[in-house]
Amino acid sequence: MMIAPLLALALQAAAPAAPPIVSAASPLLGPIGQQALPAKGCAAYLWSTADRQLVAMASVDRATLRVSVGGKTIDLARSAVSGTAPLGFAASTEYRGEGMSARLTMDVVQQEGLTAGARVPSGALQIDRPGADGVVVPVAGLIGCAA
Repeated sequence: MMIAPLLALALQAAAPAAPPIVSAASPLLGPIGQQALPAKGCAAYLWSTADRQLVAMASVDRATLRVSVGGKTIDLARSAVSGTAPLGFAASTEYRGEGMSARLTMDVVQQEGLTAGARVPSGALQIDRPGADGVVVPVAGLIGCAA
């Protein structure tokens, strides 16, 4: 089974029909809308397990995490990694930028019959901003890879 058709369907289902609303998972973290598969490398597309909104995209080659905080979609730069996971991801990755930090931990599961990607059955996305409450959102999703 190819991951690209599954990913395309999942991304279409995750695309908001109206202007983005704040995710029920957190008043801080909102949906990022439809995202394209990178031209090269792999990206993890992560949904909030609370409301199935697409809330993050982590890109291996670009070394970024795309999130929507306070209604603004931003890319945070990777700042540290620990542990290993398949397809170039780390078990835990830290990102920084825009006056905030994020930590993404996720389980990456490759399975027979799923090509050019993998599943993310569980993970957590933590967002911290100075002078504000932090938030941890449970996530799950898919990883898609381009040649």
